[in-house]
Amino acid sequence: MAHLELVALVVRDYDAAIHFFVEVLHFDLVEDTPSLTNDGRPKRWVVVRPRGARTGILLARADGDRQAAIVGQQFAGRVGLFLRVDDFESSYQHMIAAGVRFVSPPRDEPYGRVAVFLDLEGNRWDLLGPA
Repeated sequence: MAHLELVALVVRDYDAAIHFFVEVLHFDLVEDTPSLTNDGRPKRWVVVRPRGARTGILLARADGDRQAAIVGQQFAGRVGLFLRVDDFESSYQHMIAAGVRFVSPPRDEPYGRVAVFLDLEGNRWDLLGPA
């Protein structure tokens, strides 16, 4: 058996990203451990995960110009991450109140209620609720 453990998301700042995922999206902070880059420079191993989920997001601080250039554009302007919630309306209203920017209003699709939002770096996500 196999499962997807982590997906890396390049961010500008660890603490701002932790705040967004924990306080705004209500993810759990699973790990925040000092670490080192392959060439010995300090970094952190930061993992957040939706409550009850198996797959987490590794928040990787941009290291160098090339990585900094893709912050917020990891999915080339497309929706690249999909957050499924049990209570769409409550989650949507909480996110609006927290200042999350939605780029499309909620709509109904065969697979559920959906609205596209931007994370703190500008990556596009689908907020998905039950059909």
